[in-house]
Amino acid sequence: MTETREPILSASDVEVKFTVRGKTLNAIRKISCELYDGETLAIVGESGSGKSVFTKTFTGMLEANGSVTNGHAVFEGKDLYENKTDAEWEKIRGSKIATIFQDPMTSLNPIIPIGKQITEVIEKHQGKSFDEAKKEAIKLMTEVGIYDAENRFDEYPFMYSGGMRQRIVIAIALACHPKILICDEPTTALDVTVQAQIIRLIKKLQKEYGYSIIFITHDLGVVANVADRVAIMYAGQIIEYGNVDEIFYNPKHPYTWGLLSSLPQLGIKGEPLYAIHGTPPSLYDNIKGDAFAPRSDYAMAIDFEQEPPMFAVSDTHFAKTWLLDPRAPHVEPPAQVTQLHERMKEVISEQEGE
Repeated sequence: MTETREPILSASDVEVKFTVRGKTLNAIRKISCELYDGETLAIVGESGSGKSVFTKTFTGMLEANGSVTNGHAVFEGKDLYENKTDAEWEKIRGSKIATIFQDPMTSLNPIIPIGKQITEVIEKHQGKSFDEAKKEAIKLMTEVGIYDAENRFDEYPFMYSGGMRQRIVIAIALACHPKILICDEPTTALDVTVQAQIIRLIKKLQKEYGYSIIFITHDLGVVANVADRVAIMYAGQIIEYGNVDEIFYNPKHPYTWGLLSSLPQLGIKGEPLYAIHGTPPSLYDNIKGDAFAPRSDYAMAIDFEQEPPMFAVSDTHFAKTWLLDPRAPHVEPPAQVTQLHERMKEVISEQEGE
């Protein structure tokens, strides 16, 4: 995947397997991708596609029954998968690569004051005294939009709204001064207005602190507002990979077509919203051919027999579909996709007129 820059994080041929009641689940099936300094890479896919599992391998947070069985993830010149103990991972986790999770209530301790939860991180990772840590914690609380932070320092999580709790989780992640921030669906549990506020906050702080972001989501509508590049995941694999304009305006994989066609933001009043029929395959099974083939209206015989390679559309855009093979018949994307640009302009115009 051609780039002149050196990636800050480079993953290649990563496989992850879980043992569940004596059976093997192939959660990640040979994924390769890169993250560059200061950029936002969005990883998009349905629930169960492997988005969170893949990024957990960068911080050593896989569940006990899971393991990386193949591949490498190089960060700062070292393969992260060479770390085996908690002591080794603690040099990376938080201080170099931090994570914001979906539900802030599972990330915050309900019986410890908000301020103390931030100062503990600063004292541990920056070696500062409590007074120094408190001063920085209040500064961080203010930066993430907590009004009257000094007086709210000793309050408990239940005294904050969902959006405010998520801001505190962001403050805790930033307290470590990480180089990479993994945002694991950080807006899913929030209402639409608060979602927009949190996304603007993450982008603002990225400019200020200069960290790189991996943004995990199932919502391509969110991606348009945050990403530089996009990786589309399906059944434990990246099946399309490109910059945000390529994915939105020149998508090549039928699964990406389905995701774009089902964007609720682009729905037309009175018309049914498109939905991808069927369900993803079981990752306990040995998947043959293209994993999306049984759900695709564009599947050919070869899709059920042989796994497609990753075809290059351009130096920055790749898709794992036999439709890109020179021998394949020419197929036009569905109307919802070809009309996407015009429809997006209409939606923006409608929003501006409200």
